[in-house]
Amino acid sequence: MVRKISRDELLEMCKKGRKFTLVDVLGKDSYEEEHIPGSLSMPLDVLEQEADRLLDKNETIVVYCASFICTASTTAAHKLAEMGFKNVLDYKGGLKDYKEAGLALQGSRHEHKACASCCACGYELV
Repeated sequence: MVRKISRDELLEMCKKGRKFTLVDVLGKDSYEEEHIPGSLSMPLDVLEQEADRLLDKNETIVVYCASFICTASTTAAHKLAEMGFKNVLDYKGGLKDYKEAGLALQGSRHEHKACASCCACGYELV
């Protein structure tokens, strides 16, 4: 059984310094454009090939995808559980939920570039 977690639960895990690996299961292009800081890119289509090499089966793994309506994180969480990963959590809100809370993201969309306006991460052009 895979447990779903909320953004608040994810942030609480971070605040308390709980050890876990955050995994973005969207495509590489999506990850390069924007992702939650500290997350590892492991697209759903390569998850089964990469998980044993990159993840520890005894560590807490939190997977996320695009939003509440995206099913990639739930699929990934169940695959990981079937592969023997013992503590897999599904952050259902994913990237959209995280972004809507105004939390900082990383990726090419959030790099500070000389442009006419500041980006969503709060960088102010001088």
